[in-house]
Amino acid sequence: MRLVSALAVVILHVAGALASTCCNQLQQQLGDNLSFPNDATYNATVSSFWSMQESGLRPACVLRPATVLEVSKALEILSGNVECEFAIKGRGHAPAAGFANVNGGVLIDLATLSSVSLNQDSSVASVGAGAKWLDVYQHLDGSGVQVAGGRNGNVGVGGLLLGGGISHFTTKVGWGSDNVVNYEIALANGTIINADRTHYSDMFHALKGGGNNLGVVTRFDLATFPQGDISTTTITYNISQRADVFEAFTKLLESPKYDPLASLITSLLYRSTTKTWTLSSSAVYTKPVTQPAFYADLFAIPHETLVNNITSLAEYADEKDTFSFNWNFATTTLKPCAENLQKMFDTLNDTIYSFNPEGGVTWSIALEPLVAAMLPNSGDTNILGLERAYPGFVVLISALWPNSTANSEVEAKAQSVLSAWEADAKSKGLLQDFQYLNYAAPHQKPLHSYGKDEFDFLKSTSEKYDPGRILQRNVGGFKL
Repeated sequence: MRLVSALAVVILHVAGALASTCCNQLQQQLGDNLSFPNDATYNATVSSFWSMQESGLRPACVLRPATVLEVSKALEILSGNVECEFAIKGRGHAPAAGFANVNGGVLIDLATLSSVSLNQDSSVASVGAGAKWLDVYQHLDGSGVQVAGGRNGNVGVGGLLLGGGISHFTTKVGWGSDNVVNYEIALANGTIINADRTHYSDMFHALKGGGNNLGVVTRFDLATFPQGDISTTTITYNISQRADVFEAFTKLLESPKYDPLASLITSLLYRSTTKTWTLSSSAVYTKPVTQPAFYADLFAIPHETLVNNITSLAEYADEKDTFSFNWNFATTTLKPCAENLQKMFDTLNDTIYSFNPEGGVTWSIALEPLVAAMLPNSGDTNILGLERAYPGFVVLISALWPNSTANSEVEAKAQSVLSAWEADAKSKGLLQDFQYLNYAAPHQKPLHSYGKDEFDFLKSTSEKYDPGRILQRNVGGFKL
């Protein structure tokens, strides 16, 4: 026992020495932008994560680069020492520990790279990787154009786009990543390149869903499209109406003419402290049409509230800051079937209804259409392999809770529910392969879910541009 304890002390000492060496090397070159534990800048970065799992990690130092050249210099230094672990943070939306932070390593916080600009003919918006989507929407508000980005304005630009990027406009212009026309990226060895359809075209393709496996993207150039006000309708139902809501949701998915202006999320919410269920639909329409006809079946179901507004994207996405809780995400993709949705609810209710850890837990289940209209509509296809996954719907099962001692129990419950759903769906021929990276749990393999050809392409592209496998070995997240 003493031998084990002594070995642990040695390991911790070595790890600390390595982290100190990495930070010292950075300080010699980039000292003005480096901060250490208890510095105000350090504390601000670490406390800004959405999840307590991420903010609970303590990097040895935090780098906030002011330019892409400083990102390049940092990567050159870090790649020169294969023992330097580091993390890349945008707006800190990824909830799993180690996906955007690192214990004892170097945290590169891109929040300082958050500029937004619109070119002269308003066809391309250039956005720093550290911006949040509200920054983008507010900058473009009143210009007559917008871009396909996150539905919650507090979500970061970089993470969403590198995972594919569902938006209110996915059925209109494709996924967020489909609309990137150029990436400014610092490779693992510090080289800066611009990847588009004619320059570094393999990198350009791989970044459209490849996560943080190719380099550190510092700027996204996004194709814009004409856009004015939108219609937003929130409908809440008594949970007893779920059969009718599931039927209407399924009918919309199976519609032979899915309206490309429709952006729908149907959600279940359960609070363990009160043992209450909430059922709702967020029916956004990307033209200023009050109660669009496409959603008629959802409007017709007896409901408790129905609130419709005509507003701008910038105003609608301006949501309150997310409180710091423990978070868990997990996902699956299924074929439409109202009867199966009923079974899924029963499985979920049976599993979580009596589970109430100290401080409580809130469960949210979001059902989001995945239809043919969401496939790439240009030659710049993404890497997601979606052709095999529609018609269907993406499921996000998320949980948030304040008590960190309940982490393993909540995560086990979520995994139990997901496993039961997928086993049952598979037996009925309703399980799709696709796993949306931005919703996936650490135990899932979203990159593999794209398909063998797509995964092999990602892996070969990663090996081409990062032959030392720095991003595979020293950076967390979903790896190849």
